[in-house]
Amino acid sequence: MAAAIRNLRLASGLSGERLALRCGMSQSKVSRIETGRTLPSATDVQQILNALGVDDDTQEELISLARTANAEYQDVRASVRRGLHYRQRELASLETNAKRIRFFMPTLVTGLLQVPEYMRAAMSPPVDPASGDVSRAVAFKLERQSLLHDKSKRLEFVLTESAIRWRLCEPSVMALQLDHLVSVSRIPHVRLGVLPLSAPVGEGAYHTFTVYDRTLVTIEMFTGRVVLLDPKDIDHYQKLYSYFSERAAFDDDARSLLQGWAEGFRADG
Repeated sequence: MAAAIRNLRLASGLSGERLALRCGMSQSKVSRIETGRTLPSATDVQQILNALGVDDDTQEELISLARTANAEYQDVRASVRRGLHYRQRELASLETNAKRIRFFMPTLVTGLLQVPEYMRAAMSPPVDPASGDVSRAVAFKLERQSLLHDKSKRLEFVLTESAIRWRLCEPSVMALQLDHLVSVSRIPHVRLGVLPLSAPVGEGAYHTFTVYDRTLVTIEMFTGRVVLLDPKDIDHYQKLYSYFSERAAFDDDARSLLQGWAEGFRADG
C-alpha cells in the first residue's frame, strides 16, 4: 500500500509537500505513509487518493486494503500456546493506557465484573477451541479487577438481560454474581447499565465489543479477537454503544432488576 501511494504521487508529478497541502496533512506524515513507517487509516488513504485524482476502482482497492490493515485478528490458539495469562496481560495493558473504556456485553458478564466461580466457568467452555492453564489466567484476571477502584478511569458497562441471566453456573453462583454487579454499580466512577429484553431495541446485539477511548475497538469471538484501529470503525462502535446505553436501565432501576433476578436464582437453588 505504501509503495502504491508513492507511485501514484510520482505519476501525478506532485511533490510530497504539495500533496500534503492538498490533503491537509503534514509533509512528514505523507513521507511516513509512503515509506511504510506509519499505517494510514482508510480515511487518510481516501484523502490522499482524492488529492491525487485517482480513479474510483483504484480508490476502492486501496481503501479496502487500508481497512484490512487496520483490523488485527488475534487467534485464541496463539494465546493458549503462549499461556492464557498473557492474554490477561495484554488486556491489562490496554486498560492501563485508556482513560475511558466502554464495554457492551450481550452474551456473558465481562471479566472485570466476574466473581471467581463464574470466571472459572467462563474460561472453561465445554466446546473449547484450545485448552490452557485456567488457574493462572484466573489469577491474572482477578488482578485486573483492581482497575475498578482506579479513580482516574471512567468505566462504562452495558449488559443485556440475556448476558446477565445466562446460566453459566449453578443458581447459587449466579445469584452471587448478580449481587456483585449490584455492588460494582455503586462505585462512583463506574457506570453499569442493564438492557432488559423488554426494552425497544431496533439494532441487533451481534457481539461483545469494547471501546478504548477513541483509539481502538476489540470484538470478541469464539476463536479469537478482532482489533479495529480505523477511526471510522471506532466512530461506528461509539455510536452503537451510545444507542444501546440510551435504552438501558442504570442506577436504582438497574439494581432493582439485578436484585430481582438474583432472588430468582436463589429460589431455583
